[in-house]
Amino acid sequence: MSDKALSDERWIEESLHKPEGFLTSYRADKVLYEEKTSEQHLVIFENAFFGRMMALDGATQVTERDEFIYHEMMTHVPIFAHGAVKRVLIIGGGDGGILREVVRHKDVEHVTMVEIDPAVTEFSKKQLTSVSAGAFDDPRLNLVFADGAKFVHDCPDSFDVIIVDSTDPVGPGEVLFREDFYHGAEMRLAEGGVLVTQNGVPFMQGSELKGTMEKFGRLFSVATCYLATIPTYVGGPMAMGWGTDNNQLTDVSLADLRQRFKQADIAMRYYTPDVHKAAFALPQYVIDIMAPA
Repeated sequence: MSDKALSDERWIEESLHKPEGFLTSYRADKVLYEEKTSEQHLVIFENAFFGRMMALDGATQVTERDEFIYHEMMTHVPIFAHGAVKRVLIIGGGDGGILREVVRHKDVEHVTMVEIDPAVTEFSKKQLTSVSAGAFDDPRLNLVFADGAKFVHDCPDSFDVIIVDSTDPVGPGEVLFREDFYHGAEMRLAEGGVLVTQNGVPFMQGSELKGTMEKFGRLFSVATCYLATIPTYVGGPMAMGWGTDNNQLTDVSLADLRQRFKQADIAMRYYTPDVHKAAFALPQYVIDIMAPA
C-alpha cells in the first residue's frame, strides 16, 4: 500500500484512557454517520473486523462483532437471578441491545426505556439494525426520551430489574453515577428487585467502580459487581455493578439457574448458567477496589 493510501485512511481514536497514556484506534473503512448533537459527538462507522461501530465522545459504545457479550450479561444475569421478573426499566441503552435481550423473555410484561438523546436511538435504528433487531417495535415497550436521573425521581412505577446502560461518567452520562440517581433508582425497585449498572473496566477505571460501590453500600444491603470480558472495552474485564436488598439473588443455585434457563428457551452466544455463577467470582484486585476506604 502506498504512503498516500495510508495517509488517506481514517482512524477513529478511542481516547477514553488517554489521560492514563493509553490509546487505541479503529480504522474507519466507511463513515456512515457523524454529527455533533446537542448532547454529544456521535459517529457510526464500519470496520472490517468489528463490523459497524458507534462511538460517543471518543469512547466506543457498541460494535456488531462483540455487542452480544455486554448485552447478554447486563440483561440475563439479573433476570435469571431474580426468577420472576415482570417489569424492567432500562436507563440509557439507546442502541437497543439491552432492550433486544429483555424482550426475549416472554414472561416480562412491561419494559420502560429512558434515553436522553433521541438521535442515538434514531440513528441506531437505521445504521445498527442488527443490534436492536426489531425490539423497538415490541408492544411491551414504553420508550421515553428524558433525563434518566430526573425520571427515576418523578416516575411513580416500580420495577423488578433496573438496568443502567450508561456511557462513562463524563458528559451527559455523569449524572448516572451520582448518589442522588442511585437513590432514585433504589426507590423505583420493587421488593426483591435489583439494580445493575455499567461500571467500566476496573483495571483501568478503578475509581469508577469504587465510587459506585461506596454509594451502593449506603443504599443497599448487597453491593457488589460481576464481570464479563468484552474485547472492545479494553484493559481487562468489565464490571457490572449490583445493588439490591435481596441477598438471595447472588446465592441462586446452579441447578435453579439451569432450570430457569431451560424454561426461558433463549439461544445465547455468551451467557450460560455456569458463566452466570462464575461472573461473581472476583479477582483480588477488584475486591480491593471495592473495599471500604
